[in-house]
Amino acid sequence: MSADTSADDRVLVIGPSWVGDMVLAQSLFKVLKQQTPNVRIDVAAPAWTLPLLERMPEINEGIPLPFAHGNLHVWKRISIGRELKKRGYTQAILLTNSLKSAIVPLAAGIPRRTGFLGEFRYGLLNDIRRLNKKELPRTVDRFVALGVNPKDPLPSAVPEPRLSVDSNNTAWVLDRLNLVGPSAQVMALCPGAEYGEAKRWPIQHYAELALNALRQGWEVWLFGSQKDADITAAINASTQGRCIDLGGKTGLGEAIDLMNLASVVVSNDSGLMHIGAALNKPLIAIYGSSDPGHTPPMSQQAVIHYLNLDCSPCFARKCPLGHQNCLNHISPAQVASTIWSDNEYIIQRHE
Repeated sequence: MSADTSADDRVLVIGPSWVGDMVLAQSLFKVLKQQTPNVRIDVAAPAWTLPLLERMPEINEGIPLPFAHGNLHVWKRISIGRELKKRGYTQAILLTNSLKSAIVPLAAGIPRRTGFLGEFRYGLLNDIRRLNKKELPRTVDRFVALGVNPKDPLPSAVPEPRLSVDSNNTAWVLDRLNLVGPSAQVMALCPGAEYGEAKRWPIQHYAELALNALRQGWEVWLFGSQKDADITAAINASTQGRCIDLGGKTGLGEAIDLMNLASVVVSNDSGLMHIGAALNKPLIAIYGSSDPGHTPPMSQQAVIHYLNLDCSPCFARKCPLGHQNCLNHISPAQVASTIWSDNEYIIQRHE
């Protein structure tokens, strides 16, 4: 935002579709609030991301956008924009780079429409930024850059995402699932990754790590969406059903509140990984086809396992070479060694 912003500013952010990216977007929201504490920030995004926005105190309102991926729906977007026009937004910030995502802010008559050039959005945007990927290698930096004047540097310290937790909802979900609160330390395992199998550490590796934790008296909770339910079920079967399998049994908001009970989170590069980081949990992040330099967990408590092979990062959904060595060769013992030493828990919290 420019230096001439006022307390009457209302900003509409067109948010990303990926859960992890929406978590990272909170750094932008924090920067906007630092610059103009009274600014009102609304975020228009797919409905499945709204539970995240509800846990970001910087956000005034989350506005669900009813569009499936890839659908243009020009007139519906124009209709939504016209409906939002009466809110008097002073600026729109687009975190997506598609042409269609710029239709709503234009139809809403928002005077300043900020975003990267993307799909030739001349005319739709009037505050166009050109993305230099070398200067802004991280997704979070790119988001924050859209919130400052183009001639100004990024903040010296980009604020880390921090999600709030609903303790009443935690108790309600535990009751709904017939669970009691943790009676021991909890290892939260997040073995899914919606992007594709090239980001998923092998099921047998997760199972071996889970057995290690169970042998030491820990509880193991398996997190994932309905799409991950087969994976979490396979891991649980490998432990003779000794884990708490939450795969497909919780909504996103419920998963956030339950993950807050964990002692440590082990995750692929996924939305749940970024949630674990934003909950300030000790976190083991496992990277395969993706790049920890591009989307790292924003937390001082994160330990990253990444082999940096010659073929990495390929950003493929499925290993193009057929071996997936970038993940297969990260052993459960390597991951365990960052959690325990001689059966002593060695990850320490840094409040």
